[in-house]
Amino acid sequence: MNAIEELFSLPEYSIDNSKKRKLLLMELNELTRFHYSNCQPYKNILNNLRVTTENAFDNIEDVPYLPVRLFKTQKIQSIPDSEVLKVLTSSGTTNQQVSHIALNRETSLLQVKALASIITSYIGNKRLPMIIIDTDATIKNKSSMSARGAGLVGLSNFGRNHFFALDENMDLKVDEFINYIDKNKNEPMLIFGFTFMVWQYLYKKLKDSGIKANLSSTILIHSGGWKKLLDQAVSNDKFKSELFEQLGIKKIYNFYGMVEQVGSIFMECEEGYLHTPNFAEVLIRDYITWKTLPTGETGIIQTLSILAKSYPGHSLLTEDLGTIVGIDNCKCGRKGTYFTVNGRVPKAELRGCSDTHAETVLNSVR
Repeated sequence: MNAIEELFSLPEYSIDNSKKRKLLLMELNELTRFHYSNCQPYKNILNNLRVTTENAFDNIEDVPYLPVRLFKTQKIQSIPDSEVLKVLTSSGTTNQQVSHIALNRETSLLQVKALASIITSYIGNKRLPMIIIDTDATIKNKSSMSARGAGLVGLSNFGRNHFFALDENMDLKVDEFINYIDKNKNEPMLIFGFTFMVWQYLYKKLKDSGIKANLSSTILIHSGGWKKLLDQAVSNDKFKSELFEQLGIKKIYNFYGMVEQVGSIFMECEEGYLHTPNFAEVLIRDYITWKTLPTGETGIIQTLSILAKSYPGHSLLTEDLGTIVGIDNCKCGRKGTYFTVNGRVPKAELRGCSDTHAETVLNSVR
């Protein structure tokens, strides 16, 4: 059994960090060599940095990383165009460049498998009736899909009898929403949406309409940028408390992820921390020295994942600030590194799915 097979064979969040790092390092070394041999831009970057792939790296901290912004300006892939199954694009407002991530079948399958391992560890293996806080128009084009569309497609695999709660004008279909809840009132349900959209189009619409519901057995999963909600003084705690007050939802899980490493999502636990799954890790780097920082210090988040077979996205420097809180000792019982995201690097462009949609909405009414 090779490293990647072992990491996927074990229950999610069950591996001691020291063992996980050894397995990850084996695969990250293989990926670095593969992408160096098959992606000319990546090879050029490593050559210019005088990084050699002849010998294996001794620590995951030594695996070279690319800034996520590079995927906005360069075509970076390690497969011929004939093997590209689909192209994912990052979120972006009208004037922003977006990342283009080419996936082959192997990478796509790994991402689906990884996402399933993470999500089912939170909600169980049974598919639940599912409400999606979006319009179905978002997922119409399967061959070229935005980060928002990819998120909807990925999460929809864990539900059944899908109900897209918004119409083409992004208005909540209130009567249909209430009917769907009533129809499925005797079993748990799953709700998924991007953070700003859940707040703006579900919560605020229901609150303004004076509509409350009892969804105490429902699980809400959400993700996306928080910038616009924080600008409105909506913290994670307030988000949860208001959704509980309006809909009675107790199980609300945020996750952190990006299209450049789709599938490698970091789910929030019951204690409010983000957790690294079996096949991924995070490091925190000082933004002056670029050295890795110890637990408790804030710096730029670097994400590592073994899923990126079609492009060199296995080690990326994000534009987000974060802090590692601890390793293997979270009160929720999950093993591995757990951390918080503390906002964007100053002057970094808006790019989260919710943030960019929120920016478009706000600009349209100014």
